[in-house]
Amino acid sequence: MECQEMSMTPDPDRVRAVIDAHRSDRGALLPILHGLQAEFGYVSQDMVPILAHELNISRADVHGVITFYHDFRPEPAGATVVKLCRAEACQSVGAEKLVEHAQQVYGVKLGQTTPDRSVTLEQVFCLGNCALGPAAQINGKLHGKLDANRLDALILGAETGNA
Repeated sequence: MECQEMSMTPDPDRVRAVIDAHRSDRGALLPILHGLQAEFGYVSQDMVPILAHELNISRADVHGVITFYHDFRPEPAGATVVKLCRAEACQSVGAEKLVEHAQQVYGVKLGQTTPDRSVTLEQVFCLGNCALGPAAQINGKLHGKLDANRLDALILGAETGNA
């Protein structure tokens, strides 16, 4: 694979194709942003002027929507995406210690990706697994009753394909 994936400049024609696919949707900006996230894995700042021009809205309006919703990433995620629950039920059983541990082990803060793009740490405020907290979602799979050792093992398993 070429290093194009690491380039933060998306192909403008591909961006416009996603825009065109959702242009007639009601409140088109959000469906377009979700489409871009699905197509590219992120919504970069390079896409903002294209969106603004194509939808005849300001860049500030586009930027405001992108930054308001936490689902839109400004850059590609790591190979393993770890979403750590920080809702009250999980906090009451040790979620904050788990967050601190993950940040220390991977050397990144929540919302960041390791320099080698192997792991992205994210926070969520409920995974609906309250009775089994602390909980996390790793590459879309829900896990509960986590401690530091189990979290490490699950992330390692996801990285090696043994999850």
